[in-house]
Amino acid sequence: MELAQVRLLVTDFAACYRFYGEVLGLKPQSGAAGGPYEKFSPATGSAGIALQDRAMMAEVLGELGDTATGHRSLVVLRVDDLDAYCERIAARGGTLLHGPAPMTDRMRVAHLKDPEGNLVELQEWLLLRG
Repeated sequence: MELAQVRLLVTDFAACYRFYGEVLGLKPQSGAAGGPYEKFSPATGSAGIALQDRAMMAEVLGELGDTATGHRSLVVLRVDDLDAYCERIAARGGTLLHGPAPMTDRMRVAHLKDPEGNLVELQEWLLLRG
């Protein structure tokens, strides 16, 4: 078994596409900015985040037609230099909710939300800095 991706069900596909591609700087797989599906990948590693139009999935699973409420996910991305990455995100229109700040003695974090309200945590692992 292999984890292929984490998929987020979204209502405003275009806004989320822009957030993950332009604000977070992840690479889209196909350039399908209009949806209904797109996978985004970081420059390194094999994990990916995919967006899926909620209405399309509701055709398969009717219960998904209900409006999403509350925090249903937390996407976590590891970065090498949290301060520099957060500065780039802010310059591209992202708004940090918290941080950069220590989470533990081994990690610093920052948090923001995508246009659908999904939480994104940015982590800098201090142990990797030597």
